[in-house]
Amino acid sequence: AAVEIRDRPDLIGKAVAVGGSAKRRGVIATANYEARVFGVHSALSAAIAIKRCPDLVIISGNMTKYKEASTKVFKIFKKYTHIIEAISLDEAFLDVSDCPLHHGSGTLIAQAIKDDIYSTTGLKASAGVAPNKFLAKIASDWMKPDGLYTIPPQNIEKFVKQLPVKKIWGVGRETLREL
Repeated sequence: AAVEIRDRPDLIGKAVAVGGSAKRRGVIATANYEARVFGVHSALSAAIAIKRCPDLVIISGNMTKYKEASTKVFKIFKKYTHIIEAISLDEAFLDVSDCPLHHGSGTLIAQAIKDDIYSTTGLKASAGVAPNKFLAKIASDWMKPDGLYTIPPQNIEKFVKQLPVKKIWGVGRETLREL
């Protein structure tokens, strides 16, 4: 959705989703934050998405364009580390613990990566910095969109104690009810 909005400035501020048509039993692949406010999310039927958000703009999508943007982003990651675990086209875990750039500061490296992504692709990115992947994922989600959140080792216990269970990566509606 961010790539589509980047390429079509007339969509800025509008609820936008990428997916199939509501008329053809399509499904939403992704949605921007303006659409998510209305409960529009991936794997939702396009017909339900339109009911939740009547002004939703659904774009059929262009995987070639998204892969091109993803390739550029992953090239940026490689400037900082070769230890990259891709999660999707637009998300990855990076181990920058041996990166000598920016005085080895994970937070400064994350900011530099965000800046590089924006200057190279015109896309904003969120980043989480923490001693492990679990906390880094939560930190990345903490300040979206376009955020940067750091959980230093000495703050882990304090951070986790105040964390709502639903913020734990992988906890969905059913697991939340059990927990």
